[in-house]
Parts: sequence; C-alpha cells; structure tokens
Amino acid sequence: MTKDYYKILGVSKDASKEEIKKAYKKLAKKYHPDINDSDGSADKFKEVSEAAAVLSDDQKKEQYDNFGSDDGQSGFNASGFDFSDFARGSDFGDIFDQVFGGGGGGGFGQRRNHGPQRGSDLRYDIEITLEDAAFGDKKNIIIPRLQTCSRCEGTGAKSGSDVKTCTECHGSGVMKQTRRTPFGIFATTTSCNKCRGEGKIIEEECPVCDGAGRAEKNTKIEITIPKGVEEGSRLRISGEGEAGEKNAPSGDLYIVIHIKKHDVFERRGNDINIDVPISFIQATLGDEINVPTLKGEAKLKIPIGTQTSTIFRMGGKGIPHLQGYGNGDQNVKIIVQTPEKLNKKQKDKLKEFGKLCGDSINPDKTFLKKIRDAF
Repeated sequence: MTKDYYKILGVSKDASKEEIKKAYKKLAKKYHPDINDSDGSADKFKEVSEAAAVLSDDQKKEQYDNFGSDDGQSGFNASGFDFSDFARGSDFGDIFDQVFGGGGGGGFGQRRNHGPQRGSDLRYDIEITLEDAAFGDKKNIIIPRLQTCSRCEGTGAKSGSDVKTCTECHGSGVMKQTRRTPFGIFATTTSCNKCRGEGKIIEEECPVCDGAGRAEKNTKIEITIPKGVEEGSRLRISGEGEAGEKNAPSGDLYIVIHIKKHDVFERRGNDINIDVPISFIQATLGDEINVPTLKGEAKLKIPIGTQTSTIFRMGGKGIPHLQGYGNGDQNVKIIVQTPEKLNKKQKDKLKEFGKLCGDSINPDKTFLKKIRDAF
C-alpha cells in the first residue's frame, strides 16, 4: 500500500519545491533524533525524510503522482512494489544537509561517514592586564586536548602490518547497490559498514590509544597577545585544536581575551581615562604635576584657576590601534579637593581672603546675577 507522502508532509499535491522543502524543514527539526528523543521520533523522522526524498525529485515525484493516490491506495501494483523503494535509494543525511545547509547531522540520527574527520576546534579564555593589552605580551597556556598517538602515529594499529585494505569495499570506502523496479534500475551508494567508509580495517589495535589513533594530553602552547587587543577579542591559532581522526587535519584553537579591571585607569576604546586629585591651592595658583600613564609618570601643567572636573588630553598616551598606526589618548580629569579640617588660624585667613576677593569668588552671587541679567 502506497504511503501518502503529501499527507505526511502536510502539503497539497500541487505544492512547489519550496513549499515541500519548507514543510520538510519544519518536521525534520521537530522529529530529528538528535533533538527529539521521544519514542517514535526516529521512525517519524525517517518517514518525513522518505517523503521528501520522493517529492523533491522531479522524476520520482512524477512517477509517484502517476501511480500513487491521496487515499493511500496505489493505482499500480507490481508484485507488492511500494514507493518507499524510491527513498531507500536516498541518503537522509544528504537530504537534511541540503535543507539545513550542512553540518546538521541528519541521516536518521547519524550522518554518512566519509572517512576520518577533522579535529574539533577548541576555545581557551584568558585574562590579561590592561598593560598586556596595550603593549602586547607572550603567554604560556596549558591545553588539554586529543593529540595524535605517538605510539601508532595516528593509524590506530599496533603495527603498520595490522592495517589492511577492507575486503568488503576493496578500499573504496563505499558500497554500491542496484535495485530493479518496474520503472528501471536504481543505483545507490552507501558507506561501507565494515570499515565505516575508511577503506581500511585494523586487525590489531594500538595498545596505547585502543585503536582511536588519538590520546588526550596536556600541551603547553605559547601565544602572542597583540598590541591594542580589546575585551572579547578572539585570536585564532590554526592547527592547535584537537588532532583529527586517523591523521586527518587538526582543528583550530581560539583564544578569547578578557581584560582585568585596572586600579587606576578606565579604558574607552583606545583612550584611557584617569581622575587626578589636586589641592585648592594648586587649582588656584596653577602648578606642574606628575600624572601616572601606562608607561610611567609624565608631567602635566595645571593652569591658574583650573576648575574641578576639567579634562586635559595627553595625546598618544592611550592604547595602540590594533589594526593601524598611532595610539589613543589619555584623558585626565582634575578633581579639586576641598580641605575638610582647618584650624582657627587657617579659617581666619580664608575669611580674610574671602573679604579681599569680594563677590568675584562667590559662585552663588555670580550665578544669581546672571539669572537677573537674563530676565
């Protein structure tokens, strides 16, 4: 009895390829065994993949439309032939990858094996100082990862003579089958079950890695922190991830940068900010002070009558540009400190100073005068 593939996918008989693809994508995501582990999900995923395999192929769809019917009854009977024979010639992993763009791990819970796989990428988070970020540095880190087995050099075999050509696929890694149907001969190619697509089998496994060809080991790696690196930056080190299967290429190592909070400086892009306190006398009479920078102290001139919260720019004292020339700036915010404890003599002198200055140093009276003038 023919299955109603249109009903399985929930589309009409005149549905376009895009509609069929959209319907399959929705159902495949719902029932994929890697996502849905409930009973029957794997069978349901296989069923919708089978339907998509027929309806997304113009030739198969035409034959299905001609000899199948919406009520599940077949208008053609040839020794119990069923249209699911079409889908048996399809690789559900390929169908899934075509819809989802690859990497989805389709194939009824497992993708078709195409031989040794590339090693996995690794991530390592490192915390550095603001100085490290500004001037760059070299760091040594320890990475636990799978590495090529030193005993068998990645073959997985006890000795070179233990690696044999697969007798089933004769080294090709695939098995070809043909199926005769009333509509012609359909050829299918599948991964060899005996060697899992590798074309070779191991008679006696390596005693160190148990035939895996890889073993876990802590590895010391020196990394270079570039000048001007920012919080959250990722550094890619090619080939320093995990080793691939059976000498396949290694993955990459990604270093994620985190910058510690500084006790003095605050970073804003490539500029750095700092608050510097000065005395009332320095602000009034002016002065030359030493200001900390990332490279040590530098001189900064405080003009006469500097007000609190005034910001002075020290050009080129900031963070180097990561992908360019020059540096950011250092912004110095002046904080004028008001004396908190004065003796009687100091208070009398200040009062005398205030009388000498009159309204010129009284911000309240000056402000009120501006208000009156404005109205």
